[in-house]
Amino acid sequence: MGKQRDLWGARQGGKMNNFKLLRCGKLFNGIDEKLIPNMEILINENKIASVGQNLEHPKETEIIDLGNYTITPGLIDAHMHTQHFDWHNRQNEIIFRGPSWKGMAHLYNAREALYRGFTAIRCIGSSTYEARGSLVAKELINLGYFSGARMCVTPHYFASVGGHGDHSQYLRTNPELSEFFANLTPTMGTGSDFFRHAVRNEIKMGADYVKMMINGGFSTPNDSPDDQQLSDEEIKTIIDTTHELGRTCTAHIYNSEQMKKVTLMGIDGMEHGSLITEDTAELMEKRNVYLVPTFCPYEDIINLNEETLKLKSPAFRIKLKQYSERLREGRRVIVQSNLRLGYGTDFVSVHNPFESGYEYEAWMNAGMGAFRTLRAATIVNAGILGMQDKIGSIEAGKLADISAWGRDLLTDPKALLDCSFVMKDGVVYPTIKVE
Repeated sequence: MGKQRDLWGARQGGKMNNFKLLRCGKLFNGIDEKLIPNMEILINENKIASVGQNLEHPKETEIIDLGNYTITPGLIDAHMHTQHFDWHNRQNEIIFRGPSWKGMAHLYNAREALYRGFTAIRCIGSSTYEARGSLVAKELINLGYFSGARMCVTPHYFASVGGHGDHSQYLRTNPELSEFFANLTPTMGTGSDFFRHAVRNEIKMGADYVKMMINGGFSTPNDSPDDQQLSDEEIKTIIDTTHELGRTCTAHIYNSEQMKKVTLMGIDGMEHGSLITEDTAELMEKRNVYLVPTFCPYEDIINLNEETLKLKSPAFRIKLKQYSERLREGRRVIVQSNLRLGYGTDFVSVHNPFESGYEYEAWMNAGMGAFRTLRAATIVNAGILGMQDKIGSIEAGKLADISAWGRDLLTDPKALLDCSFVMKDGVVYPTIKVE
């Protein structure tokens, strides 16, 4: 026993370390495009100690038999709006709910994501002041007061007046109330000086990265995905100020020519990019600019589904139909590209924010392939979040964020709706299957 203590013990007051051994049916390690049978993962406290077959382990090790499951790194959703509870009531929550409600929504969505096998999420921002509740939620989870996925947070996105990030447009029929609501949006404005200050302030407050709204959107009523809503000077100021302060910068964007423009300006990545063309994809590949394509919100027009289309707002439906051919062509370009793709959902309709497994079906339907999709949701996303040294793969030294799945990941597009086991930081949590 003495030798075993020398070999395995923490040597901290004589206390033994807390070891767990996971016995896997099949293992996707986040790196190699294959499933490896009969592997074991030895966990010491909150980190992976070793990965292999027939691993040596202390006598007191807890054995967890996952022989009937496929094991992956804990999955990551790189585009989640965590500030609302239920997509059915989203517009009312945006307008009529205050900071306490929205702060609790961040905690709720982080917990629900964790219980579904997504151990890290990237909160993609909001508009009004209470968005800083995401920073509080992140801290409370990190301190252990609440269970939840790891959070990578930008509290506010940068937007133009009347643009996709200006939610006061929902109140435009009451101008006085709309103006009052607009004044609650600290990162919406005009001019380089305004946005330079806004970037500095958001990073001061704790933003992990910066996001701007360059184009209009599909879900908002008064703009177009082709609109450029920030000037070239404003965009360049946001990118440069972000980089000067050691953070990365992404953008809500659709139009291919504007995607090309911001690539040349030095942006790190983009969200959506649904109207991309081949020349822009090639430029982004050369510059190693990532794209989080968020397939699911456009899935019901690309693979026509009238039932889910009916669930969206009239403006959303009209624009999806108007852009349907360009959306299909953009999807083809993305699938056939060598872009660095991240897995993200952007659920603001049809699905709730934490139901991240639905995106898997959209990628599989597009012909992306299981391994590219799984890499996007693990090692690639870890890099996008700036956590590649800690999570995203099952390797010795990484944090013990691990999920297990009961369905066949290679053939079943609904496989990520069926999480059977989840561990974060070496702690096992309950799981919830999406019905």
